[in-house]
Amino acid sequence: MRSIKRNTVNADTNTDRIRMNTLQEEVTKHINKLIHPLKEEAELKASLKIKLTKKEYKLLLAWTEESDLSALKKKLNLDEERYNALSAKLIKKLNQERIKQALCL
Repeated sequence: MRSIKRNTVNADTNTDRIRMNTLQEEVTKHINKLIHPLKEEAELKASLKIKLTKKEYKLLLAWTEESDLSALKKKLNLDEERYNALSAKLIKKLNQERIKQALCL
C-alpha cells in the first residue's frame, strides 16, 4: 500500500485565506464595472468596514460565508422587505465611484 501525504498547513490560516478570497470574489460579483484590481485581503476588509454600515458589512460577510440568511435576518432584526432594501442599498453603494476607488489599488 502507498501512503498518502497530507498537507499539514495551519487550517485556520488556510480557511481565513479562502474566506477572504471569497470576500474579494463577492465584492467583484456585485460591482458592475471594475477597472482596477481590488486591494489585498486585510486592506479590503478594513476599507469595507469603514465605508459600509454595520448591517451592510455583516450582510456582505454573510453572503461571503454563505451562512443561513434567516438567522442573520433575525439577528439584525430585518424582515423580508427591509432585507431586500438593505441588499439593494449595499449593491448600489459598492458601485459608487468613491467606494470603488477606496476598494481598489
